[in-house]
Amino acid sequence: MSEVTTIGLDIAKSVFHAHGADATGRALFSRKISRSKLLEFFSRQPPCTVALEACGGAHHWARELTLLGHEVKLIPPAYVKPFVKRHKNDAVDAEAICEAAQRPNMRFVGIKSEVQQASALVFRTRDLLVRQRTQLINAIRGHLAEYGWVAPKGPSHVAVLSDLLEGEIGSSLPQAAVPMFRMMLDLLETLNARIIELDKEIARRAREDAVGRRLMTIPGVGPIIAAAIVALAPPAETFTRGRDFAAWLGLAPRQLSTGGKQKLGSITKMGERTLRRLIIIGCSAVVLHASKRGAPAGSWLEQMMARKPRMLVTVALANKTARIIWALLMKQEDYKAPVAATA
Repeated sequence: MSEVTTIGLDIAKSVFHAHGADATGRALFSRKISRSKLLEFFSRQPPCTVALEACGGAHHWARELTLLGHEVKLIPPAYVKPFVKRHKNDAVDAEAICEAAQRPNMRFVGIKSEVQQASALVFRTRDLLVRQRTQLINAIRGHLAEYGWVAPKGPSHVAVLSDLLEGEIGSSLPQAAVPMFRMMLDLLETLNARIIELDKEIARRAREDAVGRRLMTIPGVGPIIAAAIVALAPPAETFTRGRDFAAWLGLAPRQLSTGGKQKLGSITKMGERTLRRLIIIGCSAVVLHASKRGAPAGSWLEQMMARKPRMLVTVALANKTARIIWALLMKQEDYKAPVAATA
């Protein structure tokens, strides 16, 4: 009887499905398993390769199965989809995962430890609060517009409305509406305070980490970006060159080439969107400063700003910054500003 070498596991909340195959890819079993019996099932299996889609809960199960002696591989869901045959169900998904894991050129996701996931939680929490703050600000501005008041854009301007409610705006609004606006402004103040607390915590972590301090020597990389890279990015050794790291962030141009004709489009926006957004925001500050104060004479940034739109320069600088980040992580050195060539 052939020995199981690869098991594709389709995970869910309560019901899982396992598909086992031998070294030649021949199916040996396809079994539905409840959550409570999953670890018991794999404890009876000989050590083999277990493949899962990199989705919610995948890292937890990867750690648990690794402790049982199995080699666990996480596959991006987008790379599994081409192997799904016709209709979609748990059994078909598990078979597709198993088949994808046996491909020699398949790409896998690194398994995160509990500490890594806990470090990333501060950024997830901050993103959640920032989204809630934006939603609340838009709600306040939208409701005020119904009464003829147009609040300036930005969190700082909306916060001033708390004082105005006691004066000119409050006197012109219906009495039933004033308490609701006060409630929303109080919530906005609470969210701002929480976000400030998280910013201080992130800055503290960046200062205490040697890698974070090294990354902050790069222009446009502050404490938040540095701490986010340490917490969210995989090891630099995962990528063979800086371009691969930039492509993982989604900062590389999308290719639409065919018939030997190369055509590059906008950035792919794949990979870790939190890091991509933070790096672009940091680079936009560098470009804004250069547009007001002037970029170093003869620098790459000066040449780009002279012939390209500002947003395009910002994204190009983000791509360049991502490559610099990878180089610093690999060489474990501080950033050294390039010397502009003299005529």
